[in-house]
Amino acid sequence: MARTKNTKHLAHIDCPGGGQVWVEGTTLYIGHMRQPTGTTIVDVADPVRPKILTKVELPAGWHSHKVRVANDIMIVNHERQGTDGVAEFGGGLGIYDVSKPAEPKLITKWRTHGKGVHRYDFDGRYAYISPTAEGYIGNIAMILDLEDPAKPEEVGRWWIPGQWKAGGEEYPWDNWTPPRCHHPLRVGDRLYVSYWHHGFYILDIADMSKPKAIAGVNTSPTFPHPTHTCLAIPEPLKGRKVMVVADEDVAKLWPAAPAFTWIYDITNEHLPIPISTFQVEGVDPDGAPQPPMRGCHQPSERFKGTIIPFAWFAKGLRILDIADPFAPKEIAFFEPDPPEGFDLASSNDVTMDKRGLLYLIDRQRGVDIVETSVL
Repeated sequence: MARTKNTKHLAHIDCPGGGQVWVEGTTLYIGHMRQPTGTTIVDVADPVRPKILTKVELPAGWHSHKVRVANDIMIVNHERQGTDGVAEFGGGLGIYDVSKPAEPKLITKWRTHGKGVHRYDFDGRYAYISPTAEGYIGNIAMILDLEDPAKPEEVGRWWIPGQWKAGGEEYPWDNWTPPRCHHPLRVGDRLYVSYWHHGFYILDIADMSKPKAIAGVNTSPTFPHPTHTCLAIPEPLKGRKVMVVADEDVAKLWPAAPAFTWIYDITNEHLPIPISTFQVEGVDPDGAPQPPMRGCHQPSERFKGTIIPFAWFAKGLRILDIADPFAPKEIAFFEPDPPEGFDLASSNDVTMDKRGLLYLIDRQRGVDIVETSVL
């Protein structure tokens, strides 16, 4: 039986291989990272009886495991998966009209060089993306203007100096893992960019055509987990400006204990300082190395006040209250049973809707709709 605290399970949607979930109104969008890949669209007006409306398919060898929707526009990533499949399909973004969610219509495909786009943020006008780009080593940060979604236009780009091979930049990481922009998130005129085993960067995008680095921090030389998400909190906490930084429990540079989440004080954004961490109780009993996908994956990019839901791989949904950023505490959880044939759960993403309902996606079992008393 699933373990719970201050949560109630409402329904399950059987769609294994899931990567990310997003909700607009009462429509749930599910991105799939494994075959059969694509995007599943679900009516959750009655959260106890969800109804699958349709699915957008992708050719083999590509996936669209991420999805964002705003202003009736759905964006999905097109990213290479493995070495098989039709090379001509190409990496980039699929941009759809979902004014009728059961009948998504492709508006256009924005193409990029190489493997494609991994993660991104979308505010209804601009998309903040992490594409591979011609002439660069690894993914970079890029801003697209979708004022006319049929004609996306690049506004600006940023990369770590050394990535632009075609520009003659000296590459300084021969003895380190290559750089890779993972996930940009915007708050105001700042872009908070995770950069995998190169840590994170805070960018000034007041002028979007010329993003400027304010600061960067990398913990990977000591804690060998990649930086996954940088979630800046809009309101001050205890008089401090705060950012939640989640490391992902995969791709460890050497055997290590499970990944956790950090909280940084970015009041002086030129000098981010870690002020606390959080790990689910029992996940790391003694600091000994463990296999991957036991610990932290990512926080919900939608949250309420100081209460932040997390997808915690083998430990399901964890809900933290960071009202005291120096001492984050867990106030609720939903820990699903692993599906038949698996030893552990593999919770990959969580989001919330305006009703306060939570949608937790597992790579192996699909989506669980969860109600909580703490929101």
